[in-house]
This record gives sequence, C-alpha cells and structure tokens, in this order.
Amino acid sequence: MSPTTTTILISSLATGTIITASSHHWLMAWVGLEMNTLAIIPMISKQHHPRATEAATKYFLTQAAASATILFSSTTNAWQTGTWDIMNMTNPTANMLLTMAIAMKLGLAPMHFWLPEVLQGSTIETALIITTWQKLAPMALIFMTSNTLPTTALLTMAMISTLLGGWAGLNQTQTRKIMAYSSIAHLGWMAAITTIMPNILTLNLVLYLTMTTSMFYMLILLNSKNIKDMATSSTTSPTTTTLTMLTLLSLGGLPPLTGFMPKWLIIEELTTQNFTTTATILALSALLSLFFYLRLSYSSTITLAPNTTTTKHKWRFKPTINTTLLTTTLPMSLLMLPITPMIC
Repeated sequence: MSPTTTTILISSLATGTIITASSHHWLMAWVGLEMNTLAIIPMISKQHHPRATEAATKYFLTQAAASATILFSSTTNAWQTGTWDIMNMTNPTANMLLTMAIAMKLGLAPMHFWLPEVLQGSTIETALIITTWQKLAPMALIFMTSNTLPTTALLTMAMISTLLGGWAGLNQTQTRKIMAYSSIAHLGWMAAITTIMPNILTLNLVLYLTMTTSMFYMLILLNSKNIKDMATSSTTSPTTTTLTMLTLLSLGGLPPLTGFMPKWLIIEELTTQNFTTTATILALSALLSLFFYLRLSYSSTITLAPNTTTTKHKWRFKPTINTTLLTTTLPMSLLMLPITPMIC
C-alpha cells in the first residue's frame, strides 16, 4: 500500500471518529461512523488473500447493518419527539435499537461473532486499529446517551460478554483471537458501568486502550502470531518477553498491576448500587480471562531460563516499528494502580 493511500485512509479514520464524537445530530454521527467503516476496509483487505477478503466482507456487512440500525433508531426517536439531537433519546424502542446497534459495532456479546474472525484475517497492525481506535466513535455515542440507555440490557450484555470472552478464549492458540476475546471481555466490564458511573467508563476505556496498545506492540516486536511463537520469543529478547508477561497479567486484572484498578472500581460501584449478582458474575468471569492470560504468559516465559546465555553477543532483536508509543503506553499499563485513591 502506497504512503499516499495509507495517509488518506488514516486521515479518514481520524476524521470519522472526530465527526462522530463532536456531533449533536444523528445524521452527522452516522456519517462519521460510515467514514470509519469505509476507511478500514482497504486496510483489512490489503493482503490480497482470501482470508483477508473474507474478514473485510464480514466487517463491512456487520458495520453496515449496525449503522443502518443506528439510523433507524434515530429516525424512530425523531418521529416521536421531533428532534435529531443525540442527547435527547427518550423513546424506549429507539434506545433498545441503539443499544443493540452499538453493541454490534463494538463486538459486545451476543453480537460478537464477527470480531475474532475479522482480527484473525487481518494483520496485527490492522487488528490493533480495530480493537482500539475503532472503539472510540461507538464509545462516544454510548457516553453521550448513557443517561437514557436501558440499564438491564447493558448489564445482561455485560455478563454475557465477560463470561463468553473468558470461556471462549480458553481454547485459542492464535494471539489475535485471544486479543479479540480479551476485547470482548473488557467491553463487557465497560458496558456494566455505562449507565451507573460514566466517569469510571471513561477511565476503563483509557486504560483498556493503553494496555491493548502495549500488548499489540509487543506482539508486533516479537512477531508472535500464535502461542508457539510466544514460546520461542525469549531467545529473541528476554526483556521484551518479560514485559509482555507483565502486560498480559495487567490485562487479566492481576493486582498490583494497572488492569486491576478499573475492575476494582467497577465491582465497588456495582456493589454500592446493589447490583451484587452482576458484580459477582463479573468477578468470577475475570478468573476465566486471567487463566488464559496466565497460560499465554507461561508459554512466553517457559523457555526464558534455559535459553539465556552468558555470552556477550547482542540478542537477535531488530525493532521493526517505532517504539515511541510503546515506551509511553507500557509504563502506564503496568504502574497506574497506586493513583487509585486519588481517583476515588
């Protein structure tokens, strides 16, 4: 893909997200979402491989259906209320349709089936964009309409997503599919707190983006596409392998790493609001996710000790990406927990 084409596509991605996040009219929000979708399609299918074409087709059909549902829900609300204002979604039917459409755009269960397949058919760099930047526009809509979205539906989808994200990730060997189910589980945690405490939703989203970006950059550096690649990565760079293990544990929510902070705050707030059943299910589902993170961490470090040498030769490690973003996000993904008392 030529630099000019890449620049146009990335600019379109950024512009679409900004248009959606800054809109007050549903039609402009829909335009931003469509720009996002149309810009990411060539990036998914740039490999010219049948698997990439299949992933691009699945992504396009899913996102087009979700965008059409958003337009239908906003039209229904405008028919009843006479306004296209995003902040004025008062029709219950329109709110339920909007919730389903945004869940489909994000990959929340039970509308999650497209996400693992699309990530598996994409490159790791494109998978990084899909699991991070592409979540911003739908999350902006969720944040703007959080006062009117149905709490029961969101809590139900949150429980299904966290359970399914942990359960389905247990049997995976491909790192991109593991990150897809990790994304589904994390989005479930965010959905659980959406209508109760939007500030914690924002914090969770920021930390999710930070940890996921760090993890994908590690996978790119180590060129790890499956667990077998992770098992041999320690001979490439022991330091990077160790940091990868810590990032995985942070994604799993193991204290005292950063990933524990949003889970702690969400469970505390759900318990305070008397959603104890939901809080219990979310806490138990975190154990499922933590299991496959631990398995991946174990596979990446199991060969670390036997393969280290005392020679003075440099490790066979050639960075293939700009590591500036990694050095920014990695400390945040590992060391943010001590600031929790100041946030509370």
